[in-house]
Amino acid sequence: MNRPSDPEAQRVDIACADGVVLGGHFWRSGEGQAGSVIINPATGVAARYYHRYARFLAGHGFNVLTYDYRGIGLSRPADLRSCGYRWRDWGERDFEAAIGFVRAEGGGGPLSVVGHSIGGFLPGLARSAGLIDRVLTIGAQYAWWGHYASHRRAALFAKWHVVMPLATALCGYFPGKRLGWLEDLPAGVAYEWSFRGPRFERSHPKADRPRVCAAMAAMTAPVLAVTASDDEFGTVPAIRRTLSYYSGAPRTAVVLRPDLYGRKAIGHFGLFHDSHEQGFWTDTLRWLRQGENPWPRHAIAPH
Repeated sequence: MNRPSDPEAQRVDIACADGVVLGGHFWRSGEGQAGSVIINPATGVAARYYHRYARFLAGHGFNVLTYDYRGIGLSRPADLRSCGYRWRDWGERDFEAAIGFVRAEGGGGPLSVVGHSIGGFLPGLARSAGLIDRVLTIGAQYAWWGHYASHRRAALFAKWHVVMPLATALCGYFPGKRLGWLEDLPAGVAYEWSFRGPRFERSHPKADRPRVCAAMAAMTAPVLAVTASDDEFGTVPAIRRTLSYYSGAPRTAVVLRPDLYGRKAIGHFGLFHDSHEQGFWTDTLRWLRQGENPWPRHAIAPH
């Protein structure tokens, strides 16, 4: 199989409606015009982690945008302690701005979203979610501890729901880099993760909760939700809970075992490693181009 051309990325700035400017990269298609893809990162993961997959997609005909949420990576403010950013800002403001950027720069065609972890939950929070044609989520959930893998739940609870809020309280932000865990996080984001309950909307003011749920339910783009069987965050109950918010969209859920791709483990992050280029990455093209589930034998009930 001949390797397609590898387009180079353009460093871009993405202006949000509230004046915050996000840093990102934009790949213009190297060949053909399959449409555009926005890649939404996981919490505390810099957008550069997804650059190899973005370059792969661009080489197969897509215009691709990667970007850092406010408070992260290229979008980190000078003073992280006083920024006041929250998780919901990433969907309502940042992803909304990403849609606007791609619509202006992408040259038309279908708009798809690849969302990793929280990045698969954010699309429904954007006012312009109706412009999305297709969504691929990978381990998409919003970090409620009750859905962590049972054999890891106690350790993960201690790490993310005890140590993280304590470290955040001491530093005024979550010092993820210093701990070697994640990128640094704004305090608002860290606390939303740490104190998340079973219902996402309860982190919003009470008066806003019906609007948030209605916005999620109003998104009609088909969603293919993929998780690995050994993902300790994106367990089956976790991805089903995410899909329950997208009640107005056609939803398909798939669980992939590591041995499908000749691996002993995949976990929460492994599918974005470039060793998956000739396997998982190539399979995703069928969904992003034609809306065809590449793994029908591994589908489960989405709810």
